[in-house]
Parts: sequence; C-alpha cells; structure tokens
Amino acid sequence: MEKIVQPLYEDNHLLIVNKPAGVLVQGDKTGDKNLTDYCKEYIKKKYDKPGAVFLHPVHRLDRPVSGVLVFARTSKGLERMNKLFATRKVQKTYWAVVKDRPSQKKGKLISWLKKDGNKNITTAYAEPVDGAQKAETDFRVLGKLNDHFLIEVEPKTGRPHQIRVHMAEFGCPIKGDLRYGFPKPNPDKSINLHARRLFFEHPIKKEPVIVTAGLPNDQFWEQFLTLEKQKIKDKNIDKMY
Repeated sequence: MEKIVQPLYEDNHLLIVNKPAGVLVQGDKTGDKNLTDYCKEYIKKKYDKPGAVFLHPVHRLDRPVSGVLVFARTSKGLERMNKLFATRKVQKTYWAVVKDRPSQKKGKLISWLKKDGNKNITTAYAEPVDGAQKAETDFRVLGKLNDHFLIEVEPKTGRPHQIRVHMAEFGCPIKGDLRYGFPKPNPDKSINLHARRLFFEHPIKKEPVIVTAGLPNDQFWEQFLTLEKQKIKDKNIDKMY
C-alpha cells in the first residue's frame, strides 16, 4: 500500500497523492483494486478510523497516467473543491513526452471533443457538433532530450482524454499512447503523461496550495528532470525552431 499511496498533501479536508500509472482512480468493470480504496485503507489505518471512511476523488486521471490527484475527506471539502474545478480556479500543469517534433514552441489548442463511452475514445472536431464540448489546452516545449520532446501542458478545460487527443491532433501523440496514434506501447502499458503540478486556494483555509508530484521512478522519465534543472526558457528553445 505504501508504494501505491504516495501522499503529497494532507489535512482534515483533503488528501492529495501522486497516482502511479496503471492504477484506476475508481472501480470499473475490470474489478481491479483502485486508488480510492487504497487511500481509504491508508486513512483508516493512519488515523485508526472506525467504520467507513469518507473519501471521494475530486477529479480524474486516466489509468495509464500518473501524477497529482486530489481526494476530499469531508463533504464540505468535496463540494467546494468541485466548485473550484468547475469554475476553472485550479491551475493544472502536466508534462507530456512526444517523439514527433512539435510544429510550434508554444501555443493554444482548441477543438470540440466528443467521447464515445462504449469504445472509451474521444474524437476532436474543428467546429461545434452535437454532443461535443469545447476544449482548450495551452502548451509550450520545454526542450528536447534523446530524440524526444518534453512539453508542458496546461488544460484550461477538463474534458475526457483532452490532453491525449489534443497532442495527437497536433501531430504529437504521447509516447506509449496507442489509443491516440503512438505506434509502440510502453512496456508497463503506461503513457508518458504526468500530472506534474496543481495550484489552487484551499477551499476551507483560504490559503494557497501548490503541490508538485515527483516523476515516476523510471529512468526514461527521470532524465527529463535535467531540463527542469536547467530552467529552460523560451529564448533557449528558439534555437530549435
């Protein structure tokens, strides 16, 4: 349980963890044990809680994605965090690794996304269509390392598979993401998309909360930390374009 539950922030109202790739946030038809259950066990044991533990995820990460995930420990926390996400008052930053060279060093991707629940796949449209929701994603290239590009992504909306679809539509499917066009899977079936950072005002304490999730314990991922340490800025990327 210790390896699966990696707390990043914890108080009476919230539990924020670093989700491992491959673990479901909530139960599905597979019946596999999910992160919500693991975290309930963690809280029950740590605080010696009798009876059922109240814990609900405030948002979602796809199964093959890793990184910051917020749980509410109280109904007040859940209601107020839901409102923060709904009103776009949570700043979300992801890291994505792609093989194909991005055509721009930074920009905004806008399309209308429609999910097919039966096939669990989302389709992007350039114009509004029935049942589709507008999606906006900001991005910038942080650098290149060993023939792969590290892209920092900030989704302004929270549509299903939004970043995965937008990167694919941009011509840069995320490494390992067979569903959206990458040709080869990762050995562990993960994809190289990581919810790196969340920033918001605590819904009860009214103080700023910024949480950064360490990268997966994997040599391929960890090499990209050198780009962050170099504090690559836009002017350094100009040489690539």
